[in-house]
Amino acid sequence: LPYFIFGALVPYLFVLEERDGLAEINRFTYFTMFIFNFITLYWVGSWTPETDPFLMIAGIALLFFNPILFLIPSTLYYICKKIFNRRVALLLFPLFWVTYEYAYSITEFRFPWLVLGHSLPFFNSYIQIAEIIGTMGLTILILYTNIFFYLSAKAYLNTKKIFGLNFLFAAVLLILPIIYGVIKVNTFTHSNEKIRIGLIQPNLNPWDKWEAGNLQDQLEMYLELSSKAVGEGAKILIWPETALPRYLLSGNYPAEVSRIHRFINNNNVFLITGMPDANFYYKGDEIPEDAKPSATEGVFYTSYNSVLMFTPDSREVQKYGKIKLVPFGEKVPLVEYIPFLGDLIKWNVGITSWNVGKDTVIFKLPLNHFHEKIIPGRIKDTLNAAGVVCIESIYPGFISAFVKKGAEFIAVVTNDSWYGNSSGPYQHKEFSVLRAIENRRSVVRAANGGISCIIDPLGNTLIDSKMFVRTFLVGDVEIRCDLTFYTKNPLIIPIISSAVSLWILGLVFLTWLKKVLKI
Repeated sequence: LPYFIFGALVPYLFVLEERDGLAEINRFTYFTMFIFNFITLYWVGSWTPETDPFLMIAGIALLFFNPILFLIPSTLYYICKKIFNRRVALLLFPLFWVTYEYAYSITEFRFPWLVLGHSLPFFNSYIQIAEIIGTMGLTILILYTNIFFYLSAKAYLNTKKIFGLNFLFAAVLLILPIIYGVIKVNTFTHSNEKIRIGLIQPNLNPWDKWEAGNLQDQLEMYLELSSKAVGEGAKILIWPETALPRYLLSGNYPAEVSRIHRFINNNNVFLITGMPDANFYYKGDEIPEDAKPSATEGVFYTSYNSVLMFTPDSREVQKYGKIKLVPFGEKVPLVEYIPFLGDLIKWNVGITSWNVGKDTVIFKLPLNHFHEKIIPGRIKDTLNAAGVVCIESIYPGFISAFVKKGAEFIAVVTNDSWYGNSSGPYQHKEFSVLRAIENRRSVVRAANGGISCIIDPLGNTLIDSKMFVRTFLVGDVEIRCDLTFYTKNPLIIPIISSAVSLWILGLVFLTWLKKVLKI
């Protein structure tokens, strides 16, 4: 029901304007946003029979912590109201809100799931404008529409006239993006370049697969599904996040690595897969600052939640280490400065200590490995792909960085099975619709238990899987290399919003300084 978002905040705005003190404004804001968080993020604690107790505790903590962040825009609103007046504060409120959304996305405690623009993936004609303004730009439109509907309703209560100037402004903010979207959808020129991709969904129990043993069985299952995908013409195979829960390239699993190479060589296909990866450092090596001591004295290592790319007829494996780690789930915030937290807070499945990846990586797929021309009409002999891991797909500006570096399609490897058949996996999948539109790139998702899918550059889901089914999907994926305005300029709206917010805080500081100095 995405359409309700354009009026959902009207009741909140009525109460916000009736409150005068900062404490009562923030108290009301906290409880309002607590309900919002509870309804939307109830699933974070997993609540499945096998759930790690720490995950449950973290999920409960998030429900109480997240609403605190919404006090940023309400506090800035209060400050602005004191400096100027209610009207100015209300009209700047959307900028204060985006300041919160952006600030939350760049801190150690980041979990920007509730960006308001993320509520609209099913309103396809409206969100096409995200190629210009991005998802946080959609947040701006949502908030201003709410504000003008609120002002219209307020005027109606006083004058009994509903169709005033404020109603007109709200209608324009609703209608213009729809007109833009309809025109864009009907005039969009699709690329003739497509490549056939196979997505493997193994549906493994995420709790069991981290236990010792059964690695050969897991690999056999992946290769069996992959063979079926190859049989339907797949030229690129994508396996999900941490497909095999071992440091496969550590040197301890030569048989398994050889088997993967043998499969892709025999079938002449590329493989992009999520996989744990580690680098080991010994005495005399240049040891990175973030390296951790291993059980062997004098040996250090770094470990990453990675994406690996295997190329036929080559032993070289291209790697990308996940950069946007899940707070507490994959990395304890501030653990570099408070080391004991790493021992105190740890999942039973042992994945709370990944290192942070160093850089965005573009995978280079040399097309000259194929005897036939698999992308008709293409002149370039290399295909560029982005491989991102799980929650990284919810960061708009982060994904645009891959596209700006040359990614012609986006592959998301994920494992949403931790959360059962709850709202979480469905929400997560739909966020990729916005990443596709923002960058005009196809997004392909390979998920452990679902939802795997192919999304086109207009945000249409062409094919998808059901939750908790062992299956594979094969489809033609559109390849593009053009850049949208948003891809080139992803930070315009966050920076403008933050600048206005800092300006308001600066005025407060100057006022305080004048009082202190008695100027």
